[in-house]
Amino acid sequence: MGRALFVKIERGVVPKEIFDRSIPAHLEYVRALRSEGRRVETGYWAERGGGMMIFEADSLEEARAIVAGDPLVRDGCVEFELHQWCCVAAGT
Repeated sequence: MGRALFVKIERGVVPKEIFDRSIPAHLEYVRALRSEGRRVETGYWAERGGGMMIFEADSLEEARAIVAGDPLVRDGCVEFELHQWCCVAAGT
């Protein structure tokens, strides 16, 4: 069995100019997760603000640690929900 998929759904809680300062570190964090061989995607909602990161982790505890290390979370830029995502039709 492979890693599970998790989703961090987030909402910005600071002004955009403050939020944007953490974006380069967030993108570097995502690149570092990918370099570990993890599937990870990150982005924002075009129509309503906020964003999402979907990523692989071995457990809920590891997923929580990954989210805690995200600069957007660490810098207090977002509030978030974390959910395990059970995909039922991958690759179709």
